Amino acid sequence: MFNRSVYHYNPLLQEMITKWKYRGDYHICQSFEEAVEAAFKQYFVKTHPDAILVPIPLSAERLQERAFNQARVLADLLPYQSANALKRIHGEKQAKKTRQERIASVNPFVLEAPIKKNVILIDDIYTTGTTLRHAAKVLKQQGCPKVCSFTLAR
Repeated sequence: MFNRSVYHYNPLLQEMITKWKYRGDYHICQSFEEAVEAAFKQYFVKTHPDAILVPIPLSAERLQERAFNQARVLADLLPYQSANALKRIHGEKQAKKTRQERIASVNPFVLEAPIKKNVILIDDIYTTGTTLRHAAKVLKQQGCPKVCSFTLAR
């Protein structure tokens, strides 16, 4: 699956994302806004003009814990229609899993609303790509013609 990321994951970015996601420093996202918009325009506006953004969802439990979905926040920075088409079944945090555990994980997504247009999945970090591949699989099985992804960091 085609993925583009704004940044390469590094210690500074790891610290910023940790503060944003896990410590509730919601305003850190403003630091990413200009770069996110520029990278999205560079990679997707001409090639995917009619795509729908689908932010990777958090489970209800994780959303209650954090009070916001970082993928939804990133999607809201972009000039495209978005849809909450997927639902995530609660499970262990990806950050707690090894690479092998992530790759072997069961698909945690179910489709809430079918989408018959091309989709750009939105997420914060691309590590192994398993989360995005799971989400893409569910969308494609229900008739979505093409799925690619855009992440803050890889």
